[in-house]
Amino acid sequence: MAHAHKLEILRGLIKFKSNTQKIWGVLILLSIVTAVEVGLGIVKPEWSMIKVLGMKLLNWIFIILTVVKAYYITWDFMHMRDETKGLRRAVVWTSIFLILYLIFILLQEGGYVFNVYDDGFIKRDF
Repeated sequence: MAHAHKLEILRGLIKFKSNTQKIWGVLILLSIVTAVEVGLGIVKPEWSMIKVLGMKLLNWIFIILTVVKAYYITWDFMHMRDETKGLRRAVVWTSIFLILYLIFILLQEGGYVFNVYDDGFIKRDF
């Protein structure tokens, strides 16, 4: 027999009475996070333009919020919270590692290409 899905989000902080209410709640939560991203992208506050680890703070905020949304979609809509601990870790940790690795590679290559175009010569040879 199938078991009922947990009708709560944000680690039990918000509880719902039905699956339909939960879907709407998750939609609203993800919409709020997306609205914050879009708002920051349009306004671009002065405090977010400082450099942190070679990149603007605003870019780091976008990356973190995107990873949070991807994690939450996987956790809730793909029902990872209902799976065994080993499967959850295998899927989520692998995904997070690969996303972070992709970000690292893109930043490295993007910085190298920028320097080549900016300086007009190759700074390092691989």
